[in-house]
Amino acid sequence: MPTTSEKITAIKENGYDIDFSRVFENAFENYKKIALISGIAILLFTLFILFVVLGLIAIFFGFSAITDEIGSINPENFSGITILIYVLIVGLVAGLASPFTAGIFKMAHCADSGTEFSLGTVFDYYSSPYFNQLFIATSLIALISTGMTSLLESFDIRFLGVILTYTISFFTFLVIPLIIFGNLKVAEAIKGSFIIVSKQFFILLGLLIVAVIMAMLGLIGFCIGIFFTIPFIYSMYYAIYKDNIGFDDEVEVQINS
Repeated sequence: MPTTSEKITAIKENGYDIDFSRVFENAFENYKKIALISGIAILLFTLFILFVVLGLIAIFFGFSAITDEIGSINPENFSGITILIYVLIVGLVAGLASPFTAGIFKMAHCADSGTEFSLGTVFDYYSSPYFNQLFIATSLIALISTGMTSLLESFDIRFLGVILTYTISFFTFLVIPLIIFGNLKVAEAIKGSFIIVSKQFFILLGLLIVAVIMAMLGLIGFCIGIFFTIPFIYSMYYAIYKDNIGFDDEVEVQINS
């Protein structure tokens, strides 16, 4: 059976086919299995990250930034050193959150394969050998994205900065699955994600737009529902990965162990 690297090489050379309706259906079926537990996990983790970020803001910018001046925190108003600190904080938070995201993907795979999972599944990769690769990859992407965006915003080109952020996020959305399911290193995973996305740009863009729209439905009502619809985005990522890359026996054993 070809390795993940060999599959990506074949995709680079020959492209691949993707069925929009099949991927969407698989994503939706998987979402129904993980929506409740993953939603609770995302809610709790978001609250934790919020406290961490507020603590970092208090340390670097002072407590007044949390109370009286929180609305004025804007990269356009930052000095050079402040922008650097801001970018580093974003990179650090992204890196520390990546194993959690990987846990959501593992939960999706467990649900898909009929393996038992729990709330604790989302934290499995914090003690996994993949932690370093996940942390480095997501921190690097966040540092590049945030750094370039902050630079553009400092020149009052905010719209271009927003486009750049979404573009980088789109082309790298398969990096985490490629690391934990494909056993790829940081550079290979980033390159692989770019190759896979570029070969079916418009169909993948359409699938992710639909996923985001579905997730935004959670804002209806009391808004807290967003935490239970966001997992649909991760289910879509998972369905796309499964449909185009798949899993070998060694990965199946590692994930389910």
